[in-house]
Amino acid sequence: MKVLIVGATGMVGQGALKACLESDDVSQVVLLVRNPITLVSSKVQQIKVADFEQIQHSDAFQALRDLDASFYCLGVTSAGLTEAQYLAINHGLTLKIAKLLKPHNPDLAFIYVSGTGTDRTEQGRAIWARVKGKTENDLERVGFAAFHAFRPGLIQPLDGIESKTNNYRLMYKLMTPLFPLLKRIAPNSYVTTRQMGNAMINAVRDRATPGIAEVKEIIQLAAGTAK
Repeated sequence: MKVLIVGATGMVGQGALKACLESDDVSQVVLLVRNPITLVSSKVQQIKVADFEQIQHSDAFQALRDLDASFYCLGVTSAGLTEAQYLAINHGLTLKIAKLLKPHNPDLAFIYVSGTGTDRTEQGRAIWARVKGKTENDLERVGFAAFHAFRPGLIQPLDGIESKTNNYRLMYKLMTPLFPLLKRIAPNSYVTTRQMGNAMINAVRDRATPGIAEVKEIIQLAAGTAK
């Protein structure tokens, strides 16, 4: 399959990229990036984009055709942002890219990394939950062949992957000794970056039922046991 990853430098995006590089099911990976990643692989094509709205006018746009899947892992924390700023990045940009892809990829499976607690009523008190809920709703209306909203909660970074956010990076380091305990007493309370990547690939390969995938469903998809 040919896969587009948006947000490949983030923690989840790194996990998705690693899974794609290791998977025999993935033949080509296209990365939409602002700054190129240091990576040598015959599978990978990087498209450097300063202005996403101008992608369709560049020669590189051809690489965004005939895609089987798009793993949308881009997003920022709401901390320090107004609702308008957060909405512009996490909703506005997401929808722009989605609507750009749709006409040229009729069989595309679009996987959006959302979050547990997302509010699809768009009426809740938490900015991030409202915005992610609105984004899920609007992406579903785009009309992709398959739309999946992955809602991880706590994510354990593996394979040397780290968050780009200092506070999150510190939190994950402090949490590291607790993950084995959580796995025993609350196995569906978190996912790993490895599981996120494998779940995305398996959801597309196995034509999993579209819709919302909470932590338990993500774990099942990663293991290949989802219904």
